[in-house]
Formats: sequence, structure tokens, C-alpha cells
Amino acid sequence: MNYKEGRWSKLIKPLVALIDLTVLVCGVFLFDIFLVNHFIFIGYVTIAWIIIAVKNGFYEVERQARAIQLFSLSIRQVIIFVVVVYAYIGFFKQPHVGRLALAHYIIFITVVVVFFKFLTFFLLKKFRVLLKGNGRSVIVIGDNAKTRQLIKIFNSKLEYGFNFRAKFSVRDKNFSLMKCLEYVVENNIDEIYFSVAELSNDQITHLVDFAENNLRTLKFIPDNKDIFARNLKYEYYDYIPILSLRKIALHDPINAFIKRAFDIVFSSVVILLVLSWLTPLMAILIKLESKGPTLFLQKRHGLDNGEFYCFKYRSMAVNRGNDALHVTKNDMRVTKIGKFIRKTSLDEMPQFYNVFFGQMSVVGPRPHMVSLSEVYMKKANRYMLRHSVKPGITGLAQVSGFRGEIEADTDIINRVKYDIFYLENWSLLLDLGIIIQTVTNLFKGEEKAY
Repeated sequence: MNYKEGRWSKLIKPLVALIDLTVLVCGVFLFDIFLVNHFIFIGYVTIAWIIIAVKNGFYEVERQARAIQLFSLSIRQVIIFVVVVYAYIGFFKQPHVGRLALAHYIIFITVVVVFFKFLTFFLLKKFRVLLKGNGRSVIVIGDNAKTRQLIKIFNSKLEYGFNFRAKFSVRDKNFSLMKCLEYVVENNIDEIYFSVAELSNDQITHLVDFAENNLRTLKFIPDNKDIFARNLKYEYYDYIPILSLRKIALHDPINAFIKRAFDIVFSSVVILLVLSWLTPLMAILIKLESKGPTLFLQKRHGLDNGEFYCFKYRSMAVNRGNDALHVTKNDMRVTKIGKFIRKTSLDEMPQFYNVFFGQMSVVGPRPHMVSLSEVYMKKANRYMLRHSVKPGITGLAQVSGFRGEIEADTDIINRVKYDIFYLENWSLLLDLGIIIQTVTNLFKGEEKAY
């Protein structure tokens, strides 16, 4: 059976949203929440879910999306929804609402909705492969490494549902943009992909006009210039379209709220359950070996390049060079207990106070000493971009092998690359993965942990 391409595509998102809302409404009657008025609560959660979903793009899942992106999207949706649902108690002054029953309701909604979302996601993939449905006919204009790579994806990733029909080489002597457009109309092509580098401004303008007048989707394949390889943000200033070089994921208010909430909860748990007994123990062990304070405060650069005092358990004998010199292998300043706590990263634990106070995050680019930051910014391009988010106790660069002493320029260059990738592609799931990898590395041991 061959289904007409795109025939039912417009109905998929509304149908999925309708099913989710049905689950939200029906779930209310499954639990004894002790509501004064069920209809007000149903209206409240329904409107809240729709607003959050629109803002979050919960139903705007592209066919080429991966399962990990879907999971991250679901986490964001659920976390915000939980906060809004519990806000109902105070907003409508409902002190008799059953908190536990409300929690059961939310868990039910989360399990059912997320399960159905993943089920729909994978069923659509199977549908595209086996029945050739929910497809998109595409052509490619241009012949270079990127267009060839894109065509390979079209032909190999059948679950995406792209039906590659033709490639038009601009370098061909017989190339004519008009013939390409005639082919689009005659063969009912849905999407046109073209290489920006191979077409003139007049040709691109003509192509854009054609796509708009004929209701075709037009997508740009960037050339090899570095600027197009970056995360671009498109916006309007009145009626003038503006491209900015990148969009920092954590500058989104919802993302920032989720990350800050996670930091507060995580740091609070560590402070109460670990630091409450670890700090007195460290104080005894550190002072038995050398005189001086238990905590070592060091100025480091943080958000927006501002300076703050980073907390650590003192691992070295008190000396004047602590603020200016990075610790090296077999450093004579490091005490015996200092070697152990540095090897196990226990010296970093007081930084959870920095997290709780809002100066740092659990995960983020590692903060450097003020003196070293001034050196590194001259060696690594885009170094200062690291300071557009809060620094972290651990980070993507650290779990990827770039922690500790900077022995060569390539070390800081690679560290910055990982840091920039993190801040442009942040998700709560990525944070959780980095935390798990950090704990795993602690047990494995790391070569540069000294």
C-alpha cells in the first residue's frame, strides 16, 4: 500500500495533543484530590498544559529528531507542569487539596503522556519505512561535499520519510533554475534543499519567491564558511530580519529556571547529607597535618566575567603563590591529605555552597583563576563565551578528558570547544549524563587528577 505523501500529516499533531488533553482530564477522576470544583481544575490544567506545550514546542518534533531530544523535551514539559499544578493550591486557595493524590495524578499523567509520545514517535518511524507514509518528496540543488552527505542521509535514513527525487548540479552546462522549478511543480516536490554557496543572490531571491508563491518548503544548506557552522538565531527588529551568531540555550528563561531549580535541590541535598559531616572531618584531617584554615578561597571568573570566591578544602600548605600558580604534577605545595582529596576531587565539594548561593552551577564550564583567564583568552578563540553562563563544579570538557593542568595550548583550545558546545546545546539530560560520567570517572581514577 502506498499512502499519499503528507495527506494526513497535518492531523498528527492535533490528534496527539487531543489524546494528551483527554488523559489530563480523565486522570482527574481517577484520584481523590478533594477538589472543590473539578471543572475549574480541569480548565486550569488544560490551559496550563497548552500554554506550556506551545512555549516548549512540545508538539513541534521534527522527523529527524532523536529519542534523546524527545526525552529532554518531555522532562521540560513535565517539570514546568508540576510547578504550575501545585501553584493551583495557593492561587485558588484550596488548602484541602490532597497533595499526595495530586502527586499520584501527576505521575500518572507523566507516565501515560511520555509513553504515548515515544510510542507515536517510533510508530511513525516504522510507518515511514514499511508503508512509505508521512513522507516528503525532496530535491537538492548543488553538488558539493555537504549536498552529497545530505543525499546519503535521505537515502539511508528511511525512518525520516524523505523521498529523494533528484539532484541538480549548478556547475552543469545545461543547468537552468527554471527547469528545476518546473520539475518541482510537475513532480509535486514538497521540499527544496539548496547550497547557498553555489547560487547567486538573484537566483536565491527567485527561488525564495517561487517557494512562497507555490507553498513549497525551502531549506538552506550553508557553505563552508565558519559563520554558518555556528548556532544562528533569527529574529526581527520591526520588519528587518536580523541574524545573531548564536543562541545560548540557558538564556531561555524556562531553561534557566529549570537549571536553577535543579541546582538548588541538588546542592541542598549534598550540603545536608554530605557536607554536614564531611566538613568537620576534613577540618580535623587538614589541621592535623598543617596549620591554616580548612577552606581555601580563591578568586575566579564567573558569569559575565564577574569575580567570585570559589570554595575548596585546603589541599596545600599556606603560601603566597596559591592565587597565581596552577597546581602541577608532583607539586611540593600539596600536602599528604591534599593529594588524596585532590585525587578523589573531594577538595571541590565545598563548591556546592557556591552553587546554593547562585555563584556556580553543578554543571558548566570550569572557572579558572583570574590570572590564568587573562592568559587563556589570548590562546583560545571565543574563550570569553564561557562566561555567558555560570561556571560549574564539573563540565563536559572535564568528563571528556580535558581537566586539570593546561600543559599545551591545544588543551585549553579543546576545553573551550567542549564548553561552547555545552552552552549551545544544553539540556537537563545532558547535565545528568555529565554528573553520572563524573561519578564514574572518580571511581576509575583520572590521570590528570593531581
